[in-house]
Amino acid sequence: MTRPIRAELRRLLTTPLWKWGPFAALASGGLLTAACVLIGPERFDPPMPGIGTDAGVRLVLSMIGLTVLVPALFGALAVTAEYRHGTIAYTFLFEPRRHRVLAAKLAAYALAGTAYGLLTALSAAAALYGAAAVKGVDVGAAPGTVAGLLAGLGAAMAAYTVIGVGLGALLRNQTATLLVLGAYLYMVEHLLALVPGVNHAYAFLPGGATAALTGSSLMTAAAAETTGSAAALLPPVLGGAVLLAYALAAAAAAVTAPMLRDVT
Repeated sequence: MTRPIRAELRRLLTTPLWKWGPFAALASGGLLTAACVLIGPERFDPPMPGIGTDAGVRLVLSMIGLTVLVPALFGALAVTAEYRHGTIAYTFLFEPRRHRVLAAKLAAYALAGTAYGLLTALSAAAALYGAAAVKGVDVGAAPGTVAGLLAGLGAAMAAYTVIGVGLGALLRNQTATLLVLGAYLYMVEHLLALVPGVNHAYAFLPGGATAALTGSSLMTAAAAETTGSAAALLPPVLGGAVLLAYALAAAAAAVTAPMLRDVT
């Protein structure tokens, strides 16, 4: 099984994804965090706790969760690009056991997603403390707390990469997959978070589970401000378990779906 994984990693290194991935991670973690700290959550509308408080730090870091579309797209492109260019047929001819091919893609992109998450977390940590020093304020959360929050967000990036692979294997069409991911993560979940009554389901959706890792969500704060009704987030451990369940379901779909359908 290690040979198919190595092949997928070599394939990844020949695509533009590995070149753009680090820049996307630095932007998602470093630039976004630095901008939020320098602007100051207390200047948001409505005003939020500043980074001199634990709540303010959690809010700033939770903004990274809004960028999970990027690793999800990377994962989706891992499968849909092969269907788009027709190379998946040659891949399955080389390795007729399709489940091994998809399992190798999952493993390779899980590793890539982990690297993406690690780079995102490290750049966010540097930006958080660097921007706070430039601004002349103290970070209101203990270093251990910050490390735990960033570790959870880094793991979430790996989970979303796997989710992207699973969705790509199910839909196969690249344009449709990218549209579904973008529409769901940036429209459907946000709308559900704002609708009274329905918004209580938000905590069990991928976005709500991601927000639970930091214990803060701009969407629930907006819901509380606009509707007076906001869903409570799950405890971090439970939120991580929910997100893991979505990743495992996506992995199962990625392995089984190609075995039930023709390639073309």
